Amino acid sequence: MSAIEAKKEIQELVDQINHYNELYYQKNKSEISDYEFDQLLKKLDDLENEFPELKQPDSPTQRVGGTITKEFENVVHQYPMLSLGNTYSKEELEEFDVRVAKGLEGEPYDYFCELKFDGVSISLVYENGILIKAITRGDGVRGDNVIANAKTIRSLPLKIKLEPIPSRFEVRGEVFLSKEVFKKLNQEQEDIGEETYANARNTASGTLKMQDSAEVAKRKLDCYLYYLLGEELNVSSHEEAIQKIEQWGFNVSPTYQKCKNIQEVMDYIVHWEKKRGELPLETDGVVIKVNSLDQQQRLGATAKVPRWAISFKYKAESTSTRLNGITYQVGRTGAVTPVAELEPVQLAGTTVKRASLHNANEITRLDLRIGDSVFVEKGGEIIPKVTGVDLTQRKDTTASVVYISECPECGTPLIRKEGEANHYCPNDSGCPPQIKGRIEHFIQRKAMDIDSLGEQTIKQLFDLGLVNSPADLYDLKKEDLLRLEKVKDKSAENMLAGIEASKSTRFQSVLFAIGIRFVGKTVAEKLAYYFKSMDKLAAASVEELLKAPEVGEKIAQSVVQFFNQPHHVNEIARLKKAGLQMESTSVEPELISQRLEGKSFVISGTFENYERDQLKEMVLANGGRILSGVSAKLDYLLAGENMGPAKLEKARKLGVTLITIGDFEKMLIG
Repeated sequence: MSAIEAKKEIQELVDQINHYNELYYQKNKSEISDYEFDQLLKKLDDLENEFPELKQPDSPTQRVGGTITKEFENVVHQYPMLSLGNTYSKEELEEFDVRVAKGLEGEPYDYFCELKFDGVSISLVYENGILIKAITRGDGVRGDNVIANAKTIRSLPLKIKLEPIPSRFEVRGEVFLSKEVFKKLNQEQEDIGEETYANARNTASGTLKMQDSAEVAKRKLDCYLYYLLGEELNVSSHEEAIQKIEQWGFNVSPTYQKCKNIQEVMDYIVHWEKKRGELPLETDGVVIKVNSLDQQQRLGATAKVPRWAISFKYKAESTSTRLNGITYQVGRTGAVTPVAELEPVQLAGTTVKRASLHNANEITRLDLRIGDSVFVEKGGEIIPKVTGVDLTQRKDTTASVVYISECPECGTPLIRKEGEANHYCPNDSGCPPQIKGRIEHFIQRKAMDIDSLGEQTIKQLFDLGLVNSPADLYDLKKEDLLRLEKVKDKSAENMLAGIEASKSTRFQSVLFAIGIRFVGKTVAEKLAYYFKSMDKLAAASVEELLKAPEVGEKIAQSVVQFFNQPHHVNEIARLKKAGLQMESTSVEPELISQRLEGKSFVISGTFENYERDQLKEMVLANGGRILSGVSAKLDYLLAGENMGPAKLEKARKLGVTLITIGDFEKMLIG
């Protein structure tokens, strides 16, 4: 292909991808599947790599990330990012209104109300219509430029096409993870045997400061914009500014409202207190601003907060309702989770009918009885939880709940191993939710990454009897897939292509994908690195497994038990015959010294002169061990810049020795 032909095709692809992006994020429409969209992006990326001089500054390929940022540039805000004064009291809102009236000396004014979303503040700087900086709040005066990560947010315009626009302006907003995305992220964490994230806000904050923008892109951050700053904006009110950034293509929550007086503000607050649960993300209050920009300027600000704006915070909501019963759900690993079935009740703007009960221990702790009046709470969590029982409402005739003894799906007697909180169904080869869950686990991104399939597709394939194990996926034919609802020739071909492409997935991902209990992503990598092949791992004894890094008694027993079951051995043989990778291609670093023998390390943060993988290889090459997380068994935490505060705090509590890169270099010298 000539450069002229490439330029034409690149422009066509850019226009096409931007069109689909605008449809999806601005008009909530989708004309193609995610897989087809990703194929267009890949085609554009391939062309840009072949003709790098033709890559445009606002190319959609920047949204998939790939930039590694060791150290974020610290930037001074042109306009300080002030915090807002908070109140939970409507009386204090009225006092704020009195202060505004006094400050404006009786002049008429109105307010602009917006929901306060639970996210991370960001300030986006545009020059000549192109996004050039994305700055975090920081201390309000200085923040970090996270431009590579911000570009992965698909609802953010990389270039403003409407004219006229100011030569330079800033738009501020809130970066967030939607409820749906956060829920899927935590399901994935559970599925890979890793700790779930506490709340969406902290997870969004941590994501925005990750080093690898490709990983950020996978998290699917979003952003609502709410503030326009700059010279020659040609707007006289906040309302006009919001309308302008909407016209420019920014994602603005449609929940705002102009209010004539403080009473209308109160009405707005009450309205959204009831309705906020219907929103796609968490909101914890309302921001009230004087609408006129001239009046804002005259009211001014204190050293920390503007006098023309205030935030009203909603209180966490709790309620009580009747416990009608308890149902039991079976997961991929056979773990049984009890769920409270409740008399429907309004909570945080939504009708709550079910709540998590976690396990048998929690039911015993609460001393639950069917018919109890229970307290239910929903704070930043996605799923409501039962927090207690109203004993004043309990009847003497009710009996304590007896936990089930058989699987609710297949009738197999449940088991509960000593020291474990959960009950399990051991019938992993015949229990429907376990079978479907195992296949869904197999195709997920961190496993075989077959993104042309999905949960609903797997359900249909299972229900039709076409797929009963992961190996069955590799026997599928086009005519099988055409039996599925809404699947046509092109979709069937895409699915088969995705399945075929998965055969090149590395051995450590295959090992994780087969779903050995307690073997998460990190442990699978360690086992693949240590044993090198599926055959050697399958033949390993408990004693041999215990010699592998990060493998304890529980994991070793689980691995041996897995390979002792004939249906698992048969499944592995079928996957091997299908062409999946069953050997590791990773090369162990050559041992150059024993200076770190017997010492374990966790490496966290960024380092000016080293990549983290490079440091890990240095540890291994000098006889040391790398652990996946901070624990009492850890000897050293090698701390770099931008290290997570939770990891640091845990290390200090456990008495783990913190070392700098300089300390580490001295250890290698001996």
